[in-house]
Amino acid sequence: MVNQRKQMGRPRKEIDQKTFEGLCEIQCTLSEVASVFRVSIDTIERWCKRTYQETFAESYKKLAESGKTSLRRLQWKHAQTNPAMAIFLGKNYLGQSDKLTVADADIDAEIERRLAKLAAGSKDSSFGEAESESVN
Repeated sequence: MVNQRKQMGRPRKEIDQKTFEGLCEIQCTLSEVASVFRVSIDTIERWCKRTYQETFAESYKKLAESGKTSLRRLQWKHAQTNPAMAIFLGKNYLGQSDKLTVADADIDAEIERRLAKLAAGSKDSSFGEAESESVN
C-alpha cells in the first residue's frame, strides 16, 4: 500500500502572480492587495513566502521600484499636457521637491544693503532699478 498524504483544510486561494506584481507596481498596500484577491493579509504573506521566499514587504519593495520607473516615464509624457499632475505625482511618489536656487545669505546681504541706504537717506538712482531685477 502506498502511503498517500491527504490534504487537510480548505484548498488554497488562487493568487495570480502577474496581477499581484501589477498591484505592487502601482503602490497598492497589503490590505488593498488582499482585498483585490478576496483573501486575508495573512494569506498574502504566506503566498509571498511560498512564491518569492520572502515577506510581502520585501517583495513589495522590489516590485514597487519598477512602478516608480513607470511613473517617472509617464510623468514625462503627461507633463506635456498636465504639468500640475506631473508635479503632484513626482512630489508624492518620487520624493521630488521644490528647491530654492538663491542662497539665503545673498538675499540677507542685499536686504541689509538696501536698508542701510534707506536709513542713511541715500538717494541712489540705481536703487529702483535693482529692486525690479531678480537677485541671483
